Amino acid sequence: MFIQTESTPNPATLKFLPGQQVLEMGTADFPTPDTAATSPLARRVFAVSGVTGVFLGSDFVTVTKADDVEWQHIKPEILGAIMEHMQSGAPAIEGEAEAGHAAHDGPDAEIVGQIKELLDSRVRPAVAQDGGDITFHGFERGVVYLHMKGACAGCPSSTMTLKMGIENLLRHYIPEVTEVRPVAV
Repeated sequence: MFIQTESTPNPATLKFLPGQQVLEMGTADFPTPDTAATSPLARRVFAVSGVTGVFLGSDFVTVTKADDVEWQHIKPEILGAIMEHMQSGAPAIEGEAEAGHAAHDGPDAEIVGQIKELLDSRVRPAVAQDGGDITFHGFERGVVYLHMKGACAGCPSSTMTLKMGIENLLRHYIPEVTEVRPVAV
């Protein structure tokens, strides 16, 4: 088994591509070891000293490290943990992966539907290339609230991506959108 790695715009995050499916659908974000109870794969990766976050996508695993740890010191252990898990045949996650967007109904349901469609068709595929995900969290008085996960969480360029990329895209297609803000969940 050969696992490729790719750098991401976030220097504290590395994307691991095992060459096979990780999750059947959705994503799974484990920002701390305490949140990884439902994922045998995330628990294995968190067992590597210096790992501070694990994010699972359809065909990749994004790992975030502590600032005082160098990739060359922990990358071989992470590769080993992912390889062992993939060869074990155990599922990456027990139960359901995250559905993605938060539910929203009410007077803005049509606008929210348009926002989610643009996020799914234009934003999320591009962000997944960088080892992360961005999901809808809420819409109130023209402001769209988005949750950044994986490589996107804590990325130095995430503010630019939100303001110059996603906000401009949403404002162009949906005049009711006036601003985009990140939320921490």
